[in-house]
Amino acid sequence: MIPPKPITLFFLLLWASTLQGQTATILGTVLDESNEPISNVNITTDALGTVSDESGNYILELVADTPNTITFSHIGYGNVVLQNLILTTNETFEFNPVLKTDTIQIAGVSISATDRKSVEGVTTISPEIVRKIPGANAGVENILKLLPGVSFNNELSTQYNVRGGNFDENLVYVNGIEVYRSFLVRSAQQEGLSFVNSDLISRLDFSAGGFQAKHGDKLSSVLDITYKIPTSNELRVDGSLLGASGSLETLSKNKKFTSISGVRYRNNGLFLNSLQAQGNFSPQFLDVQNYLTYRFSKKFHLNFLQTFSINDYKNEPLTRQTNFGTLNNPRALLVYYQGRENNKYTNTLGALKADFFPNDNTKLEFTTAAYHTQEEEFSDVIASYELGDVDTNLGSETLGEVVNPRGIGSQFNRARNQLDALIFTISHRGKTSKNGKTLEWGMKFTHEDIKDRIRESEFIDSAGYIIRPPNPELVNNQPEEPFTGDIIPYESVQAINKTQTNRFSGFVQYASHTQWNEHDIYFNLGLRAQHWILTGDSFSRNAQILFSPRGQFSIKPNWEKDMLFRLAIGSYQQPPFYRELRDSEGNINPNVEAQKSIHYVLGSEYSFTLWKRPFTLISEAYYKDLTNVNPYTVEDVRIRYAAQNNATAYALGFDFRLTGAFVPGTQSWVSLGYLKTEENWDERGYISRPTDQRLKFGVLFQDYVPSIPNVKLYLNLVYNTGVPGGSPNYSDPYNFQNRLRDYKRADMGISYIFADEKNKHPQGHWLHKFKELNIGFEIFNMFNNQNSITNTWVRDVDTQRQFAVPNYLTGRILNLKFGVRF
Repeated sequence: MIPPKPITLFFLLLWASTLQGQTATILGTVLDESNEPISNVNITTDALGTVSDESGNYILELVADTPNTITFSHIGYGNVVLQNLILTTNETFEFNPVLKTDTIQIAGVSISATDRKSVEGVTTISPEIVRKIPGANAGVENILKLLPGVSFNNELSTQYNVRGGNFDENLVYVNGIEVYRSFLVRSAQQEGLSFVNSDLISRLDFSAGGFQAKHGDKLSSVLDITYKIPTSNELRVDGSLLGASGSLETLSKNKKFTSISGVRYRNNGLFLNSLQAQGNFSPQFLDVQNYLTYRFSKKFHLNFLQTFSINDYKNEPLTRQTNFGTLNNPRALLVYYQGRENNKYTNTLGALKADFFPNDNTKLEFTTAAYHTQEEEFSDVIASYELGDVDTNLGSETLGEVVNPRGIGSQFNRARNQLDALIFTISHRGKTSKNGKTLEWGMKFTHEDIKDRIRESEFIDSAGYIIRPPNPELVNNQPEEPFTGDIIPYESVQAINKTQTNRFSGFVQYASHTQWNEHDIYFNLGLRAQHWILTGDSFSRNAQILFSPRGQFSIKPNWEKDMLFRLAIGSYQQPPFYRELRDSEGNINPNVEAQKSIHYVLGSEYSFTLWKRPFTLISEAYYKDLTNVNPYTVEDVRIRYAAQNNATAYALGFDFRLTGAFVPGTQSWVSLGYLKTEENWDERGYISRPTDQRLKFGVLFQDYVPSIPNVKLYLNLVYNTGVPGGSPNYSDPYNFQNRLRDYKRADMGISYIFADEKNKHPQGHWLHKFKELNIGFEIFNMFNNQNSITNTWVRDVDTQRQFAVPNYLTGRILNLKFGVRF
């Protein structure tokens, strides 16, 4: 039986006894010198083996976390021997050997296949970890937020900040196709599902800075997702109290056509009902994705990616009571609501990609894609509030209720926002490799057509008086002189914008692997260029040309200890997207230019054996020098830009992550990060940026009960220090540098595995037809920490002071779930 205290369990199970090792997979296609497939090739390891099929394809399970030697043999051909291949649990490694006549080839692999990205500073995460680790928004972003340098303060959001950047500074690719997120979403409650469907993933690569020229023009990070190419027919279904998902993998008989499809449905009502605001919530999210591949020949493949998602968020708030203050002076905000919100976000993506392989060393890609989003926010909500003290008298009939009201008022929020965006791209990329040297190049054209209509206002009534916006030009001499001004909203934005942007971009980069005095040397030099042109109604045309050189250098010394050192320096320039062009009044400033950043990253990796199991300590120190900065404020997940390049900034810090088999057959890690980022507006001096989250600590832990190995435990712990924020509207950030409270959260999941790759059942057993079957439960926020992301500002009538009332996030929640795979 699992001990009741999860923290005690965490430390005790670090020293659990060993169990039979878990598995990894190697797959690929065996070819001859004419690039034709070879059937009936024997592929063997010490204890396992298989043969290639008529199309040359093979798949073989290996023992994870231990060195493996794989031999490919066939009569009439020389053997290919792959030595010292170390794969982590559930990792999939693709290897396509070419058999030559009477020539024995030996390929040595001295580091894990996962570590093939180490020289590039890329973190590779097993898709199985993504699918298993619990979280309020389980998936890729849930795992990224456990890495050092990646921060967040809202469990319902799929957005993340990287090393002082914001949500808009992260690149996301799926099979080489750039993907986008909704524009108008202002609250994490409205977000719903991540774009990335974790059931479809075969590989996940992430870089937190200093990335190569091929990865695009954003300031902070790159997330590169690869969807599966199925090797068999398979159906997977998962369900929980939060929704359901299913995926279908198909493979034609001739193995030329493959498809993988996923459907997801989610309803966040379980989470929203744990908030302090009570009401009638109907947050429903649906997502459908398909990835199809047809192999016309070994030299030509055609791929098609299609996605459709709809976020339908309906909310009719009723009441809310938030207690805050101190033990000696407790206060409460009591709110009664009228009205409703109706928000809808519909997104569609279609992409066609052709892969051409002229020879064994060269790959050419041609891609065209179109993304379309239609978004609308309609809301009319009246909030009548009462601010007062909390009755703490244990013998009182009004214990816990609001007494001695100090502030009585109301607030009326109205929105009629609509946005239509169409983004079309056409691109080409190429790669050729020979003798440890690689040349890559690419070019891309993007057209963005965005139509935006903003109409939103907020009226505040305090004790019967309309509160006007704090504009300095307003003169009010009441009661000596009567005030005859119009009743205007405290905050109002009204604009109609139409913009078109054409972007021409390209890159070239050269990488080489050589040796110097028995030390392995890797380097990569690249250059990006972009020319973007902005046009639209009611403003003049603007254009800019950018060049961004980048370089990486890595050395793996020939030492007894397995060490790797790397250095990355590069220029990263982010031309403004639509949101960065729009100021707080909703108007477009066509003169906004690209924000610029120089990255300096110094890192190391130390791989070692502890308790006879593999571990890696990854360390990085970084500094980012930012100019032409476009300042912004963040409220929940809504970013509002100043639409001015009137600031400079910097970010510095260090990241540590210790990853390995803390428990045999599983991968876990502990991460620690420190960050300091500040900005200087118009030479007024440096202040903390909205993402200045100083300290980050995260734990991802997997375990099982030694006496009942089918009982699995998954733990997700995170601690982030508070960020600046929660300021009232119109506040000057130089006068308001208060920080939100620290973010602390722990999510735990426990599952019982009835069937999987290690628990197969004989024919006739009721579990024989299942490739995988598990049931379990999850406890979100199991310590019931009160985290907050924004404040509601309420005025005290007597003193005219404003009080920051925290908007708390979700509390402790129990979720039941199951998973089945056929």
